[in-house]
Amino acid sequence: MKFAVNETCIACGLCTGICPEIFSLDSGDEIAQAKSEDVDGEVGDKGLEAMESCPVSAIETV
Repeated sequence: MKFAVNETCIACGLCTGICPEIFSLDSGDEIAQAKSEDVDGEVGDKGLEAMESCPVSAIETV
């Protein structure tokens, strides 16, 4: 599965705290970034946790 972050992101950093293997937020970023490769297993589960925890529902699976 792959993840994407949409424009509703508020750059709160919650996703990067839950799953830094997929999500990143650099100091100049207005929204979080998701790695483009497929993930599964434990990392995929953490990605889903981040998606469910996002306060503005900015994370999607693609």
